[in-house]
Amino acid sequence: MLRTLVPRSPSDTDGLSGYHPVLQRVYAGRGVQTASDLDLSLSSLLLPATLAGVRSAAERLYQALQSDERILIVGDFDADGATSTALAMEALRAFGATDVRYLIPNRFEYGYGLTPEIVALATEQAPALIITVDNGISSIEGVDAANASGIDVLVTDHHLPGATLPKAAVIVNPNLPECGFPSGALAGVGVIFYVMSFLRAHLREIGWFTERGLTEPNMAQFLDLVALGTVADVVPLDHNNRVLVSAGLQRIQAGKARPGIQSLLAVAGRNVNTIVASDLGFAAGPRLNAAGRLDDMSLGIECLLARDEFTARNLALQLDAMNRERQQIERGMERDALAALERITPGETESLPSALVMHDDHWHQGVVGILASRLKDRYQRPVIAFADVGDGQLKGSGRGISGLHMRDLLDRVATLNPGLISHFGGHAMAAGLSLPAKHFDAFSEAFTALVGEEAGSALTPTLETDGEIDAQHLSLDVAELLRQGGPWGQRFPEPLFQGEFELVEQRIVGERHLKCRLKTTGDDGTAIDAIAFSVDLEQWPDERARNVRLAYRLDVNEYRGRRSLQLMIEQMEKL
Repeated sequence: MLRTLVPRSPSDTDGLSGYHPVLQRVYAGRGVQTASDLDLSLSSLLLPATLAGVRSAAERLYQALQSDERILIVGDFDADGATSTALAMEALRAFGATDVRYLIPNRFEYGYGLTPEIVALATEQAPALIITVDNGISSIEGVDAANASGIDVLVTDHHLPGATLPKAAVIVNPNLPECGFPSGALAGVGVIFYVMSFLRAHLREIGWFTERGLTEPNMAQFLDLVALGTVADVVPLDHNNRVLVSAGLQRIQAGKARPGIQSLLAVAGRNVNTIVASDLGFAAGPRLNAAGRLDDMSLGIECLLARDEFTARNLALQLDAMNRERQQIERGMERDALAALERITPGETESLPSALVMHDDHWHQGVVGILASRLKDRYQRPVIAFADVGDGQLKGSGRGISGLHMRDLLDRVATLNPGLISHFGGHAMAAGLSLPAKHFDAFSEAFTALVGEEAGSALTPTLETDGEIDAQHLSLDVAELLRQGGPWGQRFPEPLFQGEFELVEQRIVGERHLKCRLKTTGDDGTAIDAIAFSVDLEQWPDERARNVRLAYRLDVNEYRGRRSLQLMIEQMEKL
């Protein structure tokens, strides 16, 4: 589906006079007004003390350290949960904890979060304290079960809370209504980083490290984990998150990342010295996520915790193999979904319903989230894809579009239709839920109707760009400037430009990628390399196409030590 290209309306650029004119326009289009808005030094981070509950969390953790209690980290089975778990483990060990363990619910056996079943499993290890990371805010029954077993629970989470909170000993979540922390955009790994930073400061203040002969850890050593989890979880990159991601990237580029992250990037063919945020999101993140999607996230966590390059490399290679398997499964599911949609509205994508709610008995529950994301991007619709998990139950993963809040939509459906949904949770752009298979049709009808009522213009397929740029700026130098001008990500998107070009050459490479040579219209100069990934083979290549309108990014192609300009085509329209 071709989207209408809509140039952003940048704000005033007077405060950005020291930057290249292309960067000025790009930054202004993202609400940046002065150079101080681009200060990504760690000194500009929001202070941990402003995070509600962090002081009580530090006090409870200090008690655990002082009493040498057994601590159990209960994480989530995605990249944010894995990095959060690894950070909590490493930080507590550095603070002197002698008995800290982790437990990750297996997606296929226990589902998400601190459920009563997971508490029963945890009780076998007799912990005095459970710390949830990247989950727990909706674990009402699980926390009750832990309390009944005499286990304290410290919830650290970033997901939106429901009307009722768990009765945990302490809750730290920047999205609690009473929390005055200025950023609700922290990922789960960001929340636990803040908790551990405050605890480290408290321990330093009371002389903990000196008394015990411990080397006081520098919290910067955990920023590679924070950067990876933050980017992979696709949370908004507000200023505070950009500071965290930028610092983590600098650490990785300097060769100071832990062996596991270096190995994940290496098996993906990335040069750690030149990586940017997108390399974490599209290379390291998917390989780490593959463990939780297909098997057990413990493999991913062990990769992050690995002390030596040999161990880390072997684990990263296993994760890479899992990721390739995941890609094969995903391609098959996407073919099924596209065929089903073609049966509904043959060749008429404009007549699709306002939301796509889909289910297939053969779909893999660990991959439905990726399928939903692919369909959302293709059709500009909120998408929920369901998999059958047995016992008459379905689990779904949803992806939203700008202008509609996925979790709020599910909350509204649940309120209007009591008993329809068993469990749900998530963010504005992504959510998960479970429901009885017999409720699928009723849920699909209710969700689609609600989206139709509230969507307005959100379903209009548009693509926001940074407008056209002069031919003189289609250069390697400008591409390098933009590459290093981030970190780019959710709500602070990578620069995307539009323009018309003469199509000089076109050919398919790989399975579905279109390699092109382009010239700016009316220009007799050197042709520019470009590539469009996963094109529709029924439309491209098209030997009749002479001129095209593109939405594209400026990228740096590195091959055999040579760096050159390459346009990454987001959308291609024949003129």
